[in-house]
Amino acid sequence: MTAQKVRWGILGPGGIAATFAADLPLVPGAELAAVGSRSAETATAFAERFGFARAHGSYADLAADPDVDVVYIATPHAFHAEAALLCIEAGKHVLVEKPITLDLITAAEVITAARDKGVFLMEAMWMRLNPAIRKIAELVEEGAIGWVSAIHADFGLQGPFDAEHRLRDPKLGGGALLDLGVYPINLVHLILGAPASVQAWAHLTPERVDENTGVLLGYQPGAVAAITCSINGESRNNATITGTEGRIELPSGFFVPRSFQLHRAGKAPETYDFPFEGSGYQFEAAEVQRAIIAGEQESPLMPHATTLEIMTLLDTIREEIGVVY
Repeated sequence: MTAQKVRWGILGPGGIAATFAADLPLVPGAELAAVGSRSAETATAFAERFGFARAHGSYADLAADPDVDVVYIATPHAFHAEAALLCIEAGKHVLVEKPITLDLITAAEVITAARDKGVFLMEAMWMRLNPAIRKIAELVEEGAIGWVSAIHADFGLQGPFDAEHRLRDPKLGGGALLDLGVYPINLVHLILGAPASVQAWAHLTPERVDENTGVLLGYQPGAVAAITCSINGESRNNATITGTEGRIELPSGFFVPRSFQLHRAGKAPETYDFPFEGSGYQFEAAEVQRAIIAGEQESPLMPHATTLEIMTLLDTIREEIGVVY
């Protein structure tokens, strides 16, 4: 790896990988090095589409590629751990699509493996690297809206999805919680941290994954957060952070905002704009590159401890709603 260049590999060239690959050229120093798939034809087609230098017909071949520094893992949730461990063992830095694994136990295994190997590892919760979200965290920390008393956030997709769809397959980590609920949960965690109390309810599909879920989180000394996620109806997909001296409102698509409004008592609303090219994945890629070049094993913006706290919370919610993968 040269001083400022980072050579990227992509493992699992599906839909989210395509969006990530399209954003990579927006990151200075990002080199599109290689693609790995279980099919040589699929890898070749993806590499040609986005301009990657090499295509590999297996994940193992990608992990063994000496001209790849970091691998972005974009397989379905259930295969994250296996792919991450493969790349870590090969000495590759790793960015794993969220959620990092299906549960806390395997998440801890992956993190331990990365630490033992001395490589960088980050969960790809791109929302937390978004510049608007970073500004919101800064404003809250500065006390712009006083003490935060409540957060409301929702994320719902228009259904119905066929029984064969991955979102209804428990073997693939299906349901609303891991695909959609992770966004409001991460927003709440960014602002309030780990909760003192968790209450959850969900309606399950015949396959026993959650299709409509509500979560109420309680915090000391009294803040609350109300979260909903669903795969049976499109909600407003927005969020509000309320404090004793004002509130912050994120518009529809709160997980990839380009603007937000700050409302303070007795003042006109203030709009903060953060226009950017692409889909927003470039910010997490840039943070990965910064950390790798700096010789860091984790990012202070999405550290391992945060990943483990989120996975603990997700496990607790799943236990309450009766979902087993």
